[in-house]
Amino acid sequence: MQFSVNVPDEKVSFFLELIKNLRFVKIEPVTVQEEEVTAEQLKAEIKEAVNEMKLVRQGKKKSRPIEDLLNEL
Repeated sequence: MQFSVNVPDEKVSFFLELIKNLRFVKIEPVTVQEEEVTAEQLKAEIKEAVNEMKLVRQGKKKSRPIEDLLNEL
């Protein structure tokens, strides 16, 4: 079984020392690289969303129920 654990920076060394002493635990560090969104990218995404909403209102594009979107999350 795998777990994802978030540990505050100031407690990382303590936490690692603690779990290193558990012989049945295998430690595999995972780094998450968050993609930075530039202002231009954000502007383009908002513009695209507005255009999509206009198409839905004009009946040129079909929308989907909010429940479907929430179930994907």
